[in-house]
Amino acid sequence: MTLRDRARGCLLGLAAGDALGAPAENLTPSEIRRRWGRLTEIEGGGTDDTEYAIFAASLLVRHGHALTSEDVAAAYRELILPRIAGPMRGAGFSELGTVEALRRGLEPPLTGLVHAHGWSDGLAMRAAPYGIFCPGDPAEAARLVEQDGLVSAAGEGILGGRAVAGAVAAAMGGAAPDEVVAAALAVIPPDSWTARNIVRVRDVLGRSSAAVADAHAAGPAGPAAGPGPDADADFDADAARRADAGGQAVVEALHEAVVVRHYPWTDVAPEAVALAFAAFLAGGGDVEASVTFGVSLGRDADTIGAIAGAVAGAGSGESGVPRRWAGRIGPVTGKCLPVVAGRHVLDVADELAERL
Repeated sequence: MTLRDRARGCLLGLAAGDALGAPAENLTPSEIRRRWGRLTEIEGGGTDDTEYAIFAASLLVRHGHALTSEDVAAAYRELILPRIAGPMRGAGFSELGTVEALRRGLEPPLTGLVHAHGWSDGLAMRAAPYGIFCPGDPAEAARLVEQDGLVSAAGEGILGGRAVAGAVAAAMGGAAPDEVVAAALAVIPPDSWTARNIVRVRDVLGRSSAAVADAHAAGPAGPAAGPGPDADADFDADAARRADAGGQAVVEALHEAVVVRHYPWTDVAPEAVALAFAAFLAGGGDVEASVTFGVSLGRDADTIGAIAGAVAGAGSGESGVPRRWAGRIGPVTGKCLPVVAGRHVLDVADELAERL
């Protein structure tokens, strides 16, 4: 598998996870089950997750390993701010706060510290290109993504980005799923909120491995979908119900381990990153299994799906992304970032691969 193939799989997986999870954002797992059973088909386009990942990739193509936070701030001022008239539509809280800080003339790291949303998953959602750019070198990927993060994030928000970039870098190097998560933990402090959450979800999955395996064995549509008109005559309804109950128990245990239930917003980086890694591990690194499990967790479902898809896609390559999903991914519209309108993630992946 070439680095170009892995890069294409990574960004295509990110875009597919973003688009699949978009209609489930801010929903609970029970509401997702009520509406879709198991959400497996892309209904519309992606969100700011994909557009910001494309923007981050453009910074790497332009500056490479010499990228600094000052370069990122300058790109915001040159390419983003002039194209925003009024409120910034579709952006997360950290990016909205950063835009206002830049308009006030502040510089990083103050731009990421002055607003109250430095812990958001805005950096984690766009961290994948930094991992692509540093195949097999999680430490360098984490260093680079932090330069981006200093403009819009702080504290755990930056650590979430470091973890995702490190994981993608390891996956780009061919690491196995457990090694990928270990690489993510290696580039963040072990006593951080983000690291503790990743360890917690890994422990939950270790205790629930049989239930996870049964849920995936029931098929990509999930046991809640039932046998269907063309099902095998040997469909075991009792086994499916047991798998369904086991899958629900795993989801509940993961929520219990890391979800901040009392907080009104869901874009909490230590939560979203940990749930995305849980989905990646539960899916065994398979793109479809990882992403569908990730978006079934609800909360910031598009970002969870995007991160899980990016990490799994880096490990699986372009062919690992289901064709029916890949066919639904078109050029982005620029609804959040007009500067990236018309760009396709596959072209962006090729540009990154050419710099390796």
